[in-house]
Amino acid sequence: MNLTDIDKNRIIELIKNGEKLPKEDIYKLFADEEDVFLFWNGRKEEVTNIALPFHSIEQIDEPRKDLEVQTSMFDMRGRQLKGWTNKLIWGDNKLILSSLANGPIREEIEKQGGIKLIYIDPPF
Repeated sequence: MNLTDIDKNRIIELIKNGEKLPKEDIYKLFADEEDVFLFWNGRKEEVTNIALPFHSIEQIDEPRKDLEVQTSMFDMRGRQLKGWTNKLIWGDNKLILSSLANGPIREEIEKQGGIKLIYIDPPF
């Protein structure tokens, strides 16, 4: 934690008064954490702590005619020999990130070595 005594006292007073913590203080408080946090205007915890089911619609690394129905998120065929790699997920970014972090597949993601990169395509 990278907080001075002045920072600590100010944060304590803000909490006692029921006021919001500035982003800078939040960053300092959690500087040693390995988790990544996303902050944006209007962010609501109850919206981002949701876990939605993931469904495979199509796997694009194998010919369609040979493709069987994939019942698991972690397919072991083709380039998937080491488990989950290169998944393309469509949907609302906030809900998807929350589902990956809090959903039922989090344990399996961690067993597979975690997520190395998330690319979020900006809206146009």
